[in-house]
Amino acid sequence: MVIGVGLIGGSLAAALRRLPDAPRVTGTDPDAEALQLALECGVLDEAVPVGDVAAALLASDLVVLATPAAAASPWLALLGELGYGGVVTDVASTKADVMAEAARLLGPDATFIGGHPMAGSERSGVAAADPDIFKGAYYVLTPTSDTDTDAYGRLHRLVTQIGARAISLDALAHDEAVAAISHVPHVAASALTNLAAERATGGSDVLRLAAGGFKDMTRIAAGSPDLWTGICLDNGEAVVRGLDELGAQLAEFATLLRAGSREGVRQWLARAADVRRSLPARWVPASERLRELTVSMTDRPGAVSAITQAAARAGCNIEDIGIDHVTEDTAVLHLLLTDEGDVDALVEDLAGHGFDVTLEPLNAEGGGA
Repeated sequence: MVIGVGLIGGSLAAALRRLPDAPRVTGTDPDAEALQLALECGVLDEAVPVGDVAAALLASDLVVLATPAAAASPWLALLGELGYGGVVTDVASTKADVMAEAARLLGPDATFIGGHPMAGSERSGVAAADPDIFKGAYYVLTPTSDTDTDAYGRLHRLVTQIGARAISLDALAHDEAVAAISHVPHVAASALTNLAAERATGGSDVLRLAAGGFKDMTRIAAGSPDLWTGICLDNGEAVVRGLDELGAQLAEFATLLRAGSREGVRQWLARAADVRRSLPARWVPASERLRELTVSMTDRPGAVSAITQAAARAGCNIEDIGIDHVTEDTAVLHLLLTDEGDVDALVEDLAGHGFDVTLEPLNAEGGGA
């Protein structure tokens, strides 16, 4: 069941409904009009009014809290009161507080796994829901040492099935990271927009001169003020630290300008340019997290397809693939796997279909498949 059918909740529900073996997706939302629209748009199989959710919650294997972090507590309390025993996750952009509330309010039979899909849009509401929004996006999961491994594996597979790239982070480390790469940039974009607006007072044409670069940098400032107020307050300490550090960076640059230091200005800008160019155009896994799966097989039509389909069933991502022919009729297939998916399930699946399988960490110095 999806609680909250806004942009992320609606997109997640729509993505789940589009899976080949799609689960039945129910949803609820305090906004009755949004809930009805979600049903009409085909985002949900069933829309449940907020006042009638108890039975639907208890019938759900997975409950997704697609609400702001501050709105999660009442739902966690309700699940605790009902004695819910399934898996609960959320999509809030801060994790530490929500996880603490889940530990306090949920019953002993429930498993809470924090989640944060690093996807979004300046648009909001279920009308903007897009099942493709998660494709290629990071989807952070924040298990703890007490998290049930089977429950985590199922949620991990579900995340990869909708096209996202699941990674695991400690909740506090996550909150510090997103402050730097998401929350502070949003505040900075808003500050730039406010600066331009103030310069435009008195009939100035400054906003008319705003070209593509300015619009690209400030696009995220168009996001929901209510949503971002909650996000910034929820992660306030980390955001303040990030703003202080950003201020120090700007002060350093201003000092260089005041001194007329051409070389200092150039080096400051060059450092940022080098870092920006080094960012990968696509997700690239760390070498130490790659694993090599070796499969001995009879070289027959459909054998490679059977192995790659097993990888897909387990939610495993194949980074590279190679084949060595041993004899005319036998071969060894080498799959280079990222840290996504349930590799143990993949090994068991292949062994159950008669394949001889070995799995080893990639030797970063020796190369891959």
